[in-house]
Amino acid sequence: MITTTPQRLARRQLNMATRHQLTTAAGVPDGTITSRTRPGGPWQRLLPRVYLLQTGPPDHRQRALAAVLYAAEPTADPLSGDTAALTGGAALALLGIREAPYTPADVLIRAPRRLTATPEVRPLTTSRWPRTITVRGIPSTRPVRAAADFAARADDPDRIRSTLAHVVQAGWCHPHDLHAELRASRLLGRPAIRSAASELLAGVRSVAEARARDTLTATDLPTPLWNARLYTPDGTFLASPDAYWPDEGVALEIDSAEYHYTRDAWHATLRRRLRLESHGILVVSATPSMIRDTPTEVIAALRALLTLTTPRPHPPTASARGHQQLSLFRDER
Repeated sequence: MITTTPQRLARRQLNMATRHQLTTAAGVPDGTITSRTRPGGPWQRLLPRVYLLQTGPPDHRQRALAAVLYAAEPTADPLSGDTAALTGGAALALLGIREAPYTPADVLIRAPRRLTATPEVRPLTTSRWPRTITVRGIPSTRPVRAAADFAARADDPDRIRSTLAHVVQAGWCHPHDLHAELRASRLLGRPAIRSAASELLAGVRSVAEARARDTLTATDLPTPLWNARLYTPDGTFLASPDAYWPDEGVALEIDSAEYHYTRDAWHATLRRRLRLESHGILVVSATPSMIRDTPTEVIAALRALLTLTTPRPHPPTASARGHQQLSLFRDER
């Protein structure tokens, strides 16, 4: 008869345990582990020395914790975050960042320790051990470190742009903190990462905005503020357009169809535009596909409005706060 210790381990560790925990802490013989993990048995071997103590398939959280159990030092408490912590895309996926791939799971381990990788787990040895947190029961690095570790191993510039933007947009870290972490990780020498970090410092918060910024940078149009918060004269929040030219009172709104499938969402977008226009702000609306496929049409519309507002007989009554255009060092390494 097995003691209740495996059950306590299971409750604490999302119904999972390591071989060391089962044999040493719970006193389960090796033969019992082998018999229980045979086809049709009540347990499953998810990773070397890591077992799922149930018959059903593991969910996303269980797979993430299994990676940490595999990477943690056998004699340490795997939930402490002292010897192993989830990072990269897997950690960001736990936070709800949709663009972040959660497999293979990147797990930090302390240098000089080494561990064999598996198709599901990618151990990353580091001498710069971070502060760790617990996300949905799983030891993880803080979002800013997870984002940097993700960027370090990503190849697609658009994926890097999108993921880093969503981490900042969701409020998991400030763009200045992310920039500092990328610098500490010596990642700003990579053009795709340096470009994404610079866009975030300038206020860009999505791939569509980043493409718009690239398009605008190649023109002679004035430089806008990105995601500035606009307020009425009495201090009431008005809106936060994607791009805003405060001197001319012109805004660019990039509206994705993904967020306008419902009638309420579409009406909310129209009401936001009416609020802007009621305070003298002229709005150019475009979709991400228009920015990508027909940028000259968007630029022509912006140019027309920016020209019409010089001089402006009735200047806008809203004031802009928030992101300012920053002078960025392009030779950072």
